[in-house]
Amino acid sequence: METLRVAAGDGRLSADELDERLAAALTARTYADLAILTADLPAAGQPAGVTLPAAKDVIRINCGSAHTRRDGQWVLPRRIEVRVTSGHVRLDLTHAVITQPELEVDVSVRSGWVTMITRPGIEVDADDVSVRSGRVRVLRPAGPSVPAILRVQVTGRVGSGRFRARPPRRTFLQWLLRRPLPRG
Repeated sequence: METLRVAAGDGRLSADELDERLAAALTARTYADLAILTADLPAAGQPAGVTLPAAKDVIRINCGSAHTRRDGQWVLPRRIEVRVTSGHVRLDLTHAVITQPELEVDVSVRSGWVTMITRPGIEVDADDVSVRSGRVRVLRPAGPSVPAILRVQVTGRVGSGRFRARPPRRTFLQWLLRRPLPRG
């Protein structure tokens, strides 16, 4: 609810939108219900007074046999080029600042892997990735659909490695809460 109030104070929500979303937050039953309410606020959670750098056109990530990650609050560029020999690249978009509606990701994976962590409102299309003996998998978040705020188009090739896009993993508490309580 605080995130919604801040967004309204920043002018990212009108008073009517704020009222509707606050009412929905009060009746939310799951974390997914709450995530929907802030999914279209690209700069939600950005501390006041902090300015992030402008979005770059291209970010190039070259990974040999190491582990490289982009996470936290980072500004998404228009295009990301990922080259992996035998390492692991993790692109975490859960708190990324979205400045445009589309992101192009070009992957070249030999025997390593690329993992993309998404959030509600981010749609990933990896149909144009050619695969030799590896694997490409896109997992969509469970729950109600959310209006798309970012469309990620993945292209390139995967040798014997893998590309995977998935929502964040549940915490142990979230896993426990999803299970029905035993009747006693």
